[in-house]
Amino acid sequence: METATPATDDVRQQGAGGGRIEISALSKHYGDQLVLDSIDLTVEAGEFFSLLGPSGCGKTTTLRLLGGFEAIEAGNVRIDGVDMRSVPPEKRPVNTVFQSYALFPNHTVEQNVAFGLRFQDCPRVERRRRVGEALELVRLDGFGQRRPHQLSGGQQQRVALARSLVLRPKVLLLDEPLGALDAKLRRVLQIELRALHREVGITFVYVTHDQEEALTMSDRLAVMRAGRIEQIGGPREVYDEPASSYVADFLGLANLLPGTVVCAGEVEVGGARLAAETGDATGVCQVLVRPERVRLVAPGSGSVPAIVDQIVFAGALTHVHLRLGDHQVQAVVPNDGTSPLVQAGAVVDLQIDPDALRVLAG
Repeated sequence: METATPATDDVRQQGAGGGRIEISALSKHYGDQLVLDSIDLTVEAGEFFSLLGPSGCGKTTTLRLLGGFEAIEAGNVRIDGVDMRSVPPEKRPVNTVFQSYALFPNHTVEQNVAFGLRFQDCPRVERRRRVGEALELVRLDGFGQRRPHQLSGGQQQRVALARSLVLRPKVLLLDEPLGALDAKLRRVLQIELRALHREVGITFVYVTHDQEEALTMSDRLAVMRAGRIEQIGGPREVYDEPASSYVADFLGLANLLPGTVVCAGEVEVGGARLAAETGDATGVCQVLVRPERVRLVAPGSGSVPAIVDQIVFAGALTHVHLRLGDHQVQAVVPNDGTSPLVQAGAVVDLQIDPDALRVLAG
């Protein structure tokens, strides 16, 4: 998908003109339940932006308000400066790919992809050309005469993408489109979808509860909780510098330990004093350290003694569960032949660099 062709050049040209989204004070109730609580969000044109959070946090509702499938109750949605409040779904410069691909089983792949073009003033020759471009873009050229039941799950997902892209939207909304696929295929398609985004150059807004998907594909992401946005930032920023213990715990494996800021640049955790960037924090706090930043060393050569509780082999990695006083700590050790072998019950020291610690308000 990295090599441009005349077809992909044409699609990229169509997708290069806008797609900036501005959401301000957007709220939504379902009955008495507040599902979106006055959120503000800007997605830049051409950005791959993910809404990440658990079920019921408001991410799909946000997507439905963008697409026009729900009425705006309070606040504003603008695309390229145009207020969408009174614009019906079929007139908005957006298209949506759902988790259930909703392909017509009795139609061929070409007929499924061309379906939306029937409602546009698009001559038959032009329609055929655009369908061919879209199928080439998702690497399904040659599959046009097949029917959905003759395709794998990943191929059906590509047909759903082609059906949306053929309409040349400025914004593509994706509602957990990989959710029905097995884990291995999901990982393959994450990379393909990211490459496809670079090819077409339009704005992608992606809804997921899967942290790996959000980290792998996004330029930026918003972590949502109970109808609010907890944090917005790039994947590495949100992972390494979470704004709250909720974000830290939701995004990846996290050791969250109670601690105390002893003085500027030093915290006490489990009876051990550790150097850390404390910022403005004082007193009781929570200390975050990602398991991959915890190193196991021989007793006496680190700063935090711990006891190995359990060892879980996971292929390329081993997860080591340890007791640090009354607290549980997890370390992730690569199986690269260089890490020390440990056994349950062993006493080890934990070595944690100051830049691996993140001090959060208690």
